[in-house]
Amino acid sequence: MNNKHGLIFITVAIAFLLAFSGCANPAPPPPAPENPPPAPAPEEPDPPATPETPVGTLDPIVYFTTDISPEGLVAVYEALGASPQGKVAVKISTGEPPNSNYLRPELIKDLVQMLDGTIVESNTAYGGKRASNAKHHQVAIDHGFTAIAPFDLLDEDGSIALPVTNGEILEENYVGANFVNYDYYVILSHFKGHGMAGYGGAIKNTSIGIASSEGKSWIHTGGTRTSGFSGDQNSFLMAMAEAAKSVEDYLNGNILYINVMNRLSVDCDCMGNPAEPDMHDIGILASFDQVALDRACVDLVMAAPDGASLMERINSRNGTLTLDHAAKIGLGSLRYELFSIDG
Repeated sequence: MNNKHGLIFITVAIAFLLAFSGCANPAPPPPAPENPPPAPAPEEPDPPATPETPVGTLDPIVYFTTDISPEGLVAVYEALGASPQGKVAVKISTGEPPNSNYLRPELIKDLVQMLDGTIVESNTAYGGKRASNAKHHQVAIDHGFTAIAPFDLLDEDGSIALPVTNGEILEENYVGANFVNYDYYVILSHFKGHGMAGYGGAIKNTSIGIASSEGKSWIHTGGTRTSGFSGDQNSFLMAMAEAAKSVEDYLNGNILYINVMNRLSVDCDCMGNPAEPDMHDIGILASFDQVALDRACVDLVMAAPDGASLMERINSRNGTLTLDHAAKIGLGSLRYELFSIDG
């Protein structure tokens, strides 16, 4: 076969192969549908986890340890992942002399000093050893608080008013004038019973505890007077929740709450000679949600085999109304997840 005929044969063969392989004249693509189906929407990402709302729950988390020690207190605080900025106030009860169950300086010292905090309190409205500036300063000295940190009476220079939103009882709440001198508050409470409120925990320490002397009477009387204590019981309980909300609203997130469940007397630390506890110590709890925190503490007492006396005190004063009203006005959640940090 000469070269010319060979070239023709090769050309025809290539054309034949291309035609059958579809490469020579590729088929046109199928026409697009007139109404193409919409692309599926991307899935919503899970919200990022935060210390109070870990992955898998929308309920506030309450951290818990059975280790009632300086190390346990620091550990449960650190579990929150908080980063206080500026001037930090640590709100405690200094305790009425001579034998109340206030949180001892030896327990709280490490946390307070780690925060470079100032211990703050307000004067009482019922007499006793903490009803005046001079007497209250002396109690702070006698009980050892001034030896571990600076100490400030929030109402030493009078009161200021904070607005109350969503309130049914109060329109304003009176706190010590020095309240505004701090950028961040750590509400460090001794959880126990209370003769009027049923129990004392984070909500009481944030409301009655931060209130000035006049403000304490204002809350106790359901917003009718700035002296005395008599008034409608339920109005008092609801007023505590509303006063606590005014504090939290003002601080705009710059606040956290720790409850220490030891020396669980039916009586408050405002009594100099409280009833001796008849139940075991439970632990330390912490949260960014004061309602969830107090609810968790009440639930732990209720579940305790020896918690009957304290639960009787709480129920006889309708104490859980404070929690219910606090949730109703948006202060916090009655639902929570209890998370143990113990190994």
